[in-house]
Amino acid sequence: MGVLPVPAEVRAILLDIEGTTTPIAFVQETLFPYIKDNVKEYLRAHWEEEECQRDVGLLRKQAQEDSSLDGAVPIPLESGSGEEELERVIQAVVDNVHWQMSLDRKTTALKQLQGHMWRAAYATGLVKGEIFEDVVPAIRKWREAGMKVYIYSSGSIEAQKLLFGYSTEGDILELFDGHFDTKIGPKVESESYRRIAASIGCATNNILFLTDVPREANAAEEADTHVAVVIRPGNAGLTDDEKSYYSLISSFTELFLPSST
Repeated sequence: MGVLPVPAEVRAILLDIEGTTTPIAFVQETLFPYIKDNVKEYLRAHWEEEECQRDVGLLRKQAQEDSSLDGAVPIPLESGSGEEELERVIQAVVDNVHWQMSLDRKTTALKQLQGHMWRAAYATGLVKGEIFEDVVPAIRKWREAGMKVYIYSSGSIEAQKLLFGYSTEGDILELFDGHFDTKIGPKVESESYRRIAASIGCATNNILFLTDVPREANAAEEADTHVAVVIRPGNAGLTDDEKSYYSLISSFTELFLPSST
């Protein structure tokens, strides 16, 4: 793929995580299975805590909104006390979480619970965020050249900070100037990129967005944001049209900044 010159007007680089800074396998084979395998144990251990109850409340509200969907799993209120009643409600929450995850839902309620579970796993060393080896050296170089660097992921901002704060490269949060998640808007809608530009105080064409997903790249382009599609091991393949249309990189080291000499 060679060297990709970064347009001179670019002042900020916006990074996707899954398939871009981090192997898809880490998310699919480590993070998500951890939730599925441990959600019941986590709920039992933290049920009485305020944070856990807020998480369950959000999931219950989401379940009500989803009630018309095929296969939706309701979460009842506790109608009494006792171990059997508690187990009934916890099992409903577990079943709801598993159902949402089976559909790859991106609801705030699900993401919030996942974020809190991952926080506990990272803090105890059960999980470390996996980062491609070219990422940290490249970002340091970009920052030395005066670039701002931001993250935009469908994972919650808290989950993003955990991944980079407890990573295989150590705590690398200092490398990022800010984080965005889907609260600013879906990654496949062009308006989201306009909001991000406004939030960081620049024009959309001052941003270069790196992602592995053509639909996201297309949305960013519609907002007049510069785009490069990242080819990594395990990423979904691109069509011939996509390969010929988009600027492609297989490593962050392939980006050449105008100020780099």
